Amino acid sequence: MTEDLNTRVSNAAQGITPQTKPDERRRFLGSLRERVLVRMTNAEVQDPKLTNLFLRHFKDYAGYNILINSNLHDNFVNQVETYCSKYETSFTIVNNETAKTGPDDSAILVVASSAINKMRIEISQVYPPEMPKAQLTDTNQKKAGFWHRLLHGDN
Repeated sequence: MTEDLNTRVSNAAQGITPQTKPDERRRFLGSLRERVLVRMTNAEVQDPKLTNLFLRHFKDYAGYNILINSNLHDNFVNQVETYCSKYETSFTIVNNETAKTGPDDSAILVVASSAINKMRIEISQVYPPEMPKAQLTDTNQKKAGFWHRLLHGDN
């Protein structure tokens, strides 16, 4: 207990503040999982369908901050920055030890300033793929009833 107190006093004297949940912060570009609205991995930003999905829902990110992994070097980052300017959304380019390049590491995060505790944060979970229109019309189309077929013919 005395060692803990001495450590805290010496850290405070040096201006070092202990960080909460350091493993979680390394995974989420310095933020916490409880603040994340949408997450895209390094592998997902290579998929044009997912990047278009992210950009299509950009208006949903009003009032949030977008964290961008500094190790991304492609056109998508430029598009995100352009959209941030267009929709007046703040963004931060993260250039520290949390900006990793593995395929499952975070590339883009949409984060809140306080906890929102979303259960699903992966882009493909937040915005599931839409059903093709051909399937929608087939599944939603009701079969014509007896009277309809009798009065209108069996086309």
